[in-house]
Amino acid sequence: MSVYGIQFVMQERLVRKLEKAGAVCEEKAVTYEEAKLNEQEQYWLTYFAGVFLGKIKKTENNRYYIGSQYSPLN
Repeated sequence: MSVYGIQFVMQERLVRKLEKAGAVCEEKAVTYEEAKLNEQEQYWLTYFAGVFLGKIKKTENNRYYIGSQYSPLN
């Protein structure tokens, strides 16, 4: 699998876990622990969070959620 394939798979895994934890908007953002992320997923989360137009967003107090355009609420 190429590097881009691994990135895609990991990002989708993180989005699913955040969605399962209920982090579908900024008001419902969760921590690593609340999303039940393992160490590898935590590393990738910091890589993906905050990227312009990215699916995963980070709050000022280090909580994470799915960006509004990717949220199942829309």
